[in-house]
Amino acid sequence: MSSPLQVAVIPVTPFAQNASIIVCTQTKRAAVVDPGGEIDRIRAAIDKIGAAPEKILLTHGHIDHAGGAAELSEALALPIEGPHHADAFLLKGLAAQGRQFGIDARPVTPGRWLVEGDKVTVGALTFDVLHVPGHTPGHVVLVHAPSRFALVGDTLFAGSIGRTDFPYGDHQALIEGIKTKLVPLGDDVTILPGHGPGSTIGAERETNPFLRE
Repeated sequence: MSSPLQVAVIPVTPFAQNASIIVCTQTKRAAVVDPGGEIDRIRAAIDKIGAAPEKILLTHGHIDHAGGAAELSEALALPIEGPHHADAFLLKGLAAQGRQFGIDARPVTPGRWLVEGDKVTVGALTFDVLHVPGHTPGHVVLVHAPSRFALVGDTLFAGSIGRTDFPYGDHQALIEGIKTKLVPLGDDVTILPGHGPGSTIGAERETNPFLRE
């Protein structure tokens, strides 16, 4: 049986951030998740896949994940959904974030903020929204339960977790969110982090040093 979900990962910018294109194989509709930059490369990947993008999804408000969102939204007339409103200050300050790294970026105001328990659709796919703060206050995770797949942004990585050494970071909140919201999703759930290789909840539960705290 063919998968209802197709994923293309396009690492972008010097941050090597995993921008992704999520395609509903039934409808060939797609969402671009965390377009951090290099919009031309993302658009070329969309064209190659042959899917029709219908929205942009943001897991959180950092420059490496949201830096290209305004440009892509404008170029393709796409609405932006997410993250949680608690990251509004980060999205408002994207130009300032960009200047720190020599990156041009514009502020972003999503058409829809997301909260815990919301549903996000991509074609015929439905993702469950989890609010997992700690890396940023408004970080969200998107879970497609039927495919046993989760877009986890910068919450959980293969062998690590998201940074929490920002003034607004919260290490304990992140660990608690991972243990109470992500781990219960099940060992067989594949995760796509914001950087680096994919993994599974089971592999991280067993080997990730941060989950042994």
